[in-house]
Amino acid sequence: MGEAASLALTLLGAGTVSAGLVSAGLASAVLSPLATLNALSRLERVKVETNLAYGDGARHGMDVFTPRDGKDRRPVVVFFYGGGWEEGERASYRFVGAALASRGIVTFIPDYRVYPQVRFPGFLEDGAGAVRWARTNAGRFGGSPARLVLAGHSAGAHIAAMLAFDPQWLAREGLDARRDIAGFAGLAGPYDFLPLRSATLMDIFGPEAQRAGTQPINVVSGDRCPAFLATGARDTTVEPGNTDRLARRIRASGGDATTRRYARADHRTLLGALARPLRFIAPVLDDVTGFVERVTTRENRQWP
Repeated sequence: MGEAASLALTLLGAGTVSAGLVSAGLASAVLSPLATLNALSRLERVKVETNLAYGDGARHGMDVFTPRDGKDRRPVVVFFYGGGWEEGERASYRFVGAALASRGIVTFIPDYRVYPQVRFPGFLEDGAGAVRWARTNAGRFGGSPARLVLAGHSAGAHIAAMLAFDPQWLAREGLDARRDIAGFAGLAGPYDFLPLRSATLMDIFGPEAQRAGTQPINVVSGDRCPAFLATGARDTTVEPGNTDRLARRIRASGGDATTRRYARADHRTLLGALARPLRFIAPVLDDVTGFVERVTTRENRQWP
């Protein structure tokens, strides 16, 4: 293991977190280690355009990562970061965009409004707006709008899953989730996390009577897009059973779900493994990009 890998792994070293979901404290603790991975991501030969706006307001910015070879009609990923629906910013996830773009994927990373500025479904509404903007502008960056995959980590995986599986959110932006989304890739996502025990989460997700509709596991059906669902066996932040239960529900409804449980990964290192110095932990980048390529090939998808 090289010096950079040792440093990054030390910074991302797993702590014990008893909560069932990402907390604000954990999200804050992750930000400094991410600065190291972002600095190292500059080794990737990709182009980055920052501070693009997909809507009005400070939380409606977008960064776009593209390969440097100038090819077009590439697959597109819109990636939503986590942070417990309470915090996070796109600049902290440069390493994600750079990793995916280094494999030929045009990658959009948006910000979105978080608690307490908004509650459910405000972040879903922002996510839908970001997807609409990415689809409309994909060609500017060498991407094909018909080869679009939604992805996310932790709370971001929840957002991406809701957009992919519950048609009402993208429909508000004139999109059809069944037609316009080629696939969903979720990393350590909370998909089935009721009952809520945190007062903050209760406030975010509203009255108990409406909470069932906030869970991705309750909105899947067999006619939705294929899913890639990954978790770390050492994850003590989002219980890995979320991934297993969602996969079973998708398959039971006649859908397509591929799962991976990485023995050496926890909640943080699962995402960190996308970065060059931490890829020895788990083949997350290979598996995600392989899934994206599979669900966006001409045999599986038609695009103009």
